[in-house]
Amino acid sequence: MYNAAGRPDREQLVQRFVPLVKRIAYHLMARLPASVLVDDLVQNGMIGLLDALERFEEGYGAQFETYATQRIKGAMLDGLRDNDTLPRQLRREMRRIETAMTQLEQSHFRAPTESEIAEAVGLPLPDYQRTLQEARGHQLLYFEDLSSDDDEGFLDRHVTDDNANPLRLLEDKGLREALVMAIDKLPEREKMVMALYYEQELNLKEIGEVLGVTESRVCQLHSQAVARLRAEVVGDALPKARARRKGKANG
Repeated sequence: MYNAAGRPDREQLVQRFVPLVKRIAYHLMARLPASVLVDDLVQNGMIGLLDALERFEEGYGAQFETYATQRIKGAMLDGLRDNDTLPRQLRREMRRIETAMTQLEQSHFRAPTESEIAEAVGLPLPDYQRTLQEARGHQLLYFEDLSSDDDEGFLDRHVTDDNANPLRLLEDKGLREALVMAIDKLPEREKMVMALYYEQELNLKEIGEVLGVTESRVCQLHSQAVARLRAEVVGDALPKARARRKGKANG
């Protein structure tokens, strides 16, 4: 990886770490809407890689790869920061689905099936699955989830309130326990998707190969799993956590 002058060969180093950039890009795709192109992520990631090569001075082994991964991810996220990750209309549609999930689970005492959810929201099953596909990038929590219905936004209310740090709210023990329980209640296939994606760090295509389904089907299962978790956490556990934080602050 060094040229005739004994200096790091920049071009060879870039080629060596291009697969890392692509792997990070494909792994991030499950968290992003369908409108985001993987090529755009790769392009931004390459900027991060070049920045890492410019700044790092201790060799190019495993330690550099860890450092470069952070710079690459940061560059990709910077490239997306000015765009809403999910259209508001689609986000509202997903909230409607989450409400249906909660109502069905309360009435059936189990996780509802796709067909039951589709029927509850008044969509043919293919249209419901298409909505899940389009909702790629749906997040477990949004900043607006941290505000109550009769209040202004969380950041507006608490920008100078050290006791209302959103990170502290998300670290609430009860909220974490509720999330663990919600994950445990997921249907087995969705639980497998979440484990392969978040624990094993496989991308959608790789998960599809493991499960024997298409990449688009994995995307649907991921979006549906996130919606189920939101129905549990945002609908119940988050308001309780917010109340606990408020009580501690007032106490």
